[in-house]
Amino acid sequence: MKISIRRSRRAAIAVALGSVLALTATACGDDGGGAAGDKGGEGSGKGQITFWDTNGGVRTDIWKEIIADFEKANPDIKVKYVGIPAASAQSKYDTAIQGGGLPDVGGVGTAMLAEVAVQGALDPLDSRLKGSALDGKLSQNLVESSRAAGGGKQLYQIPTSSNNGTLWYRTDLFEKAGLDAPTTWTKFYEAADKLTDKGKNRFGFTIRGGEGSIAPALDASYGQAGVDSFWDGDKTTVNDPKVVAALTKYVSLYKKDTPSADVNNDFTKMVAQWDSGTIGMLSHNLGSYQDHLKALGDGRFRGLPSPTRDDGSRVQISNPVDGLSVFKPSKNKAAAWKFIEFAVSHAENSKYNKSAGQIPANTEAAKDAWVQEAEPTKLAAEALNGAGTKIVQLPYYLPDWNTISKADNEPNFQKVLLGKMTAKEFLDLLAKQLNEAQADWKQNH
Repeated sequence: MKISIRRSRRAAIAVALGSVLALTATACGDDGGGAAGDKGGEGSGKGQITFWDTNGGVRTDIWKEIIADFEKANPDIKVKYVGIPAASAQSKYDTAIQGGGLPDVGGVGTAMLAEVAVQGALDPLDSRLKGSALDGKLSQNLVESSRAAGGGKQLYQIPTSSNNGTLWYRTDLFEKAGLDAPTTWTKFYEAADKLTDKGKNRFGFTIRGGEGSIAPALDASYGQAGVDSFWDGDKTTVNDPKVVAALTKYVSLYKKDTPSADVNNDFTKMVAQWDSGTIGMLSHNLGSYQDHLKALGDGRFRGLPSPTRDDGSRVQISNPVDGLSVFKPSKNKAAAWKFIEFAVSHAENSKYNKSAGQIPANTEAAKDAWVQEAEPTKLAAEALNGAGTKIVQLPYYLPDWNTISKADNEPNFQKVLLGKMTAKEFLDLLAKQLNEAQADWKQNH
């Protein structure tokens, strides 16, 4: 029933969107471009362009620095900066798509990329990238994540950075227990068992059971199983027997080697719990590094990429990728593209990601000294760009992905942890929803 209701809602949205596009096809915006449907133009490559920073406030200072560098190098182009809080970015774009006022260039993360692209708001960038200064200088795994998030056929986003999944572990506790670093899944499980002492309220791992639980659970499952594609034809692999076995083993850690409170914990509570010093390992991204450093001090912890299988092969799910897009209604796409080329160049991409604490998309920037000195970022970049790394592309392009992976199944994952649903039942249900969403998407695309 839930799926059919969702389809009806999508159909209504599609009809409404068609009407909006028909009405606004010739609309002209006052903030860099018109509405979706307006084809825009190359322009002179000079004059003013409007840039939307969709993490306004958090990244305002570094973007203004990059803009100043750009304007100095391109004195005939001026960039109007507009900072938009991340929480309202999607709604801001949706409003501009319908009513006009889209920017020339803006930040569009993979989580919202498909929804913006399907409304006809973005220019494909394949031909611009080919032969440009960025050609061959970007992480191919990130480029493919960008392409997949936009639907798989065209590139609508030039990646700027990624916040890779990281296994943080307490080096002091590992050394005291005589344990090797948890570089493989076998070593991970061994450490989770050996570091647990419930009588002393010590646990080997903290598992994410609250908000945001599905992605880390899938990362652990695909990483152990070695299944390296989310789809087998038009059917998802989430309920492949190998993935089911891996998730079954992973959730068996709950209450055995993890605190019971984990069933409700989101990343904020997990990080605080781990930083208290009684837990050996935590799976979270690079963004929590400063929290750990402040709580534990240097030398008491490390951050590694997700473990490999025993044969050394690495499979990990795609993480959200930040990036820049050119908007179709722009009247000065030539200047907008110049800005993207500059912002993702070696020096500027390095500067941006050093400030953000993320992995540079520019492979030359990923080799810079600050990355080499920040071990978790260095190892994550090496893993991301490693020839043997397989990335399982999550279907961000599906209109229902966020609903399926959050509202529909986060409560079900809690049932798995509590023993009220098996891992197989959980993954079979998830697979049914995803297969129906994929069939619906293919029918309409």
